Amino acid sequence: MQLFYSASITQESDLYTFPREESKHIIRVLRKQTGDEITLTNGKGYLFKGKIIDNNPNKCTIQLHSAQFQEPLPYKLHIAIAPTKLNDRFEWFLEKSTEIGITEITPIICDHSERKQIKEERFNKILQSAMKQSLQVHLPILHPAISFKDFIKSQPQASFSGIAHCEEGEKSPLTKEITASKDILILIGPEGDFSPEEIRNALASNYTQITLGTSRLRTETAGIVACHSIAFLHQ
Repeated sequence: MQLFYSASITQESDLYTFPREESKHIIRVLRKQTGDEITLTNGKGYLFKGKIIDNNPNKCTIQLHSAQFQEPLPYKLHIAIAPTKLNDRFEWFLEKSTEIGITEITPIICDHSERKQIKEERFNKILQSAMKQSLQVHLPILHPAISFKDFIKSQPQASFSGIAHCEEGEKSPLTKEITASKDILILIGPEGDFSPEEIRNALASNYTQITLGTSRLRTETAGIVACHSIAFLHQ
């Protein structure tokens, strides 16, 4: 099944016209004809189906005939993670975490961060593409980049909030901590790790120190390990 995306479609929508580039893809690449069925989502849990009534490659139009709501993940997962120095590594995290299952992503700028700006528009397109490729109908929320300090001050506590870091100290395995949690927030630092002050601030805000295993992981790998561990335990 080929899944398309449009944030503007609602349950009340009757007709939808695709943008020019997507219309070209549907008509000239996929070779869809009038009467062919199209499936799309608004990223808010709805799966829509419609039939092409105008196969114009510049403005392909469909008549919507059904809308079905699909339940979200049985848990809420918010990962606040430092953008990596190389954009492609962070983009890989965005893609794979969407495929596995994640609710919210916040890029956090830390004391040791080498990258302090993100390409929000590009990152959102990657999330959309990953959602469509994995045939999901809930688009993860990508928040604007924020400093670690401001994030700790402004973000409400989840039922479980953990910080993964490489410093010495007593840590609890993530898989042990989240078995009963349905609202989870995980902090993952940059390549240079969180600073000692950032770790102290997180602990003062009631974050739990967690470990993701015995190996030292890259930032994007740590994000995927956390994402997969939580998904696996909630199957």
